[in-house]
Amino acid sequence: MKKAVVLLSGGLDSTTALYLAKSKGYEVYAISFDYGQRHDKELQSAKNVAEVAGVKEHIIVETNMGAWGGSALTDQSIDVPEGDEQRKEIPVTYVPARNMIFLSYAASYAEVVGAQDVFIGVSEVDYSGYVDCRQEFINAMEQAINKGTVCGAEEGKPIKIHAPFINMTKAEEIKLGIKLGVDYAQTWSCYCGEEQACGSCDSCVLRLKAFEEAGHIDPLKYQD
Repeated sequence: MKKAVVLLSGGLDSTTALYLAKSKGYEVYAISFDYGQRHDKELQSAKNVAEVAGVKEHIIVETNMGAWGGSALTDQSIDVPEGDEQRKEIPVTYVPARNMIFLSYAASYAEVVGAQDVFIGVSEVDYSGYVDCRQEFINAMEQAINKGTVCGAEEGKPIKIHAPFINMTKAEEIKLGIKLGVDYAQTWSCYCGEEQACGSCDSCVLRLKAFEEAGHIDPLKYQD
C-alpha cells in the first residue's frame, strides 16, 4: 500500500486532508506539533481524529517556537485580534516560518517510513493571508526537500507535497469533507486557547462563514 504523511493540527483543513488521503488509498502517517501554541487544545482534537480515522501511526513532535515568540499564537503577551475579513496586512497570528518548519519535519518522517507523498491542508482562497499558505511556497519547499533528502536527490524517489485545497473555498472543502465522512465536531479551529471556541478570532470567523456558505451547521460549541 502506498504511504502518505499528513500534517494534522486537529483543525478543519488538516482533518479533511487526512480523510482525503485515506480516500485515495494511502496508508496514513499523521504528524502533529506541540510548538508552544496558545491553542494547544487542538492537539487533543488531532489525537481524536487520528484514532477515529484509523491512521497507521500518529506522532506528536515537540518543538518550542514559543522560545522566541513573534506571534499571538506563541507569545502570551500578544493578544489574539478579532477576525477581520477586510484586513490587508499579515495578522499577528502568523507564526514565522511555521509551515516551512513543519514540512521539513514531515519530509524527514516521510523519508524514514518510505512515503513519497505529504499532505498539507493549506489554502490561498479562504485564509488569513499567511505567506506560507501559497502555492508558490509549496512548490519551493517541494524542490528544496528533494534536493536535501537522499530519497529525492539520490534514489529517484522524490517527495510530492499535496495541497489539495489550495484553490478551494472552505465551504467547498467542508462539503467534500462531509462526503468523506469527516466528523467536524472532533476538530478545533479557535486561536484563543479557551475551553470553548471564541467565535470571533480570524480562524473562528472563517470557519463559521464557511459552514454557513456550505449550508451546514457547525457542530463545534462556541462561547455565548
